[in-house]
Amino acid sequence: MSGACQTRHDMLERIIGSYEQYYDINRETPVEPFVAEAVFRSHGEEYFLIKSAKINEMDSSEVAFFADVEGLDTAAYETMTDKAWGETLDRADVKPNHRNSDGILIIIADSIDKDTKKKIKKTRRYKSYRFTFWGWSELRVIAYEHSTGKVVSNRQGDILKKLFTIKG
Repeated sequence: MSGACQTRHDMLERIIGSYEQYYDINRETPVEPFVAEAVFRSHGEEYFLIKSAKINEMDSSEVAFFADVEGLDTAAYETMTDKAWGETLDRADVKPNHRNSDGILIIIADSIDKDTKKKIKKTRRYKSYRFTFWGWSELRVIAYEHSTGKVVSNRQGDILKKLFTIKG
């Protein structure tokens, strides 16, 4: 990330802003311990020539949780991860046309201890519904250490690294 963001709060606002176009942002009543959350829902249908000949329909959703902390240790990280994963599963509307309900945990911290960085990289939360015939859920995690400008993520969260290269 370039030096465009001066504070941790500025960075968080920039990241949340990148979600505003397609997600419903909740800053007033996010789930504790998060400062905001963003929800995206999509419904798609496929037809063969005419609408009455529906081939397929699918529902997809994603919920992102945003955390802003001074120092991130393993206990705080595990609390946030458990809460984000639990909320993701609670909000999944699993039925025959369900494709996926994914969770995203974005943490902005001044510092992240070494053990927590290792734990973030090893985080894997995944659940399939009826052997994936009714879809799945997974958790993407990414954390930004403001003091060093370093980003750490789990394997599923690697795709989120582009959030921290937004030009201001």
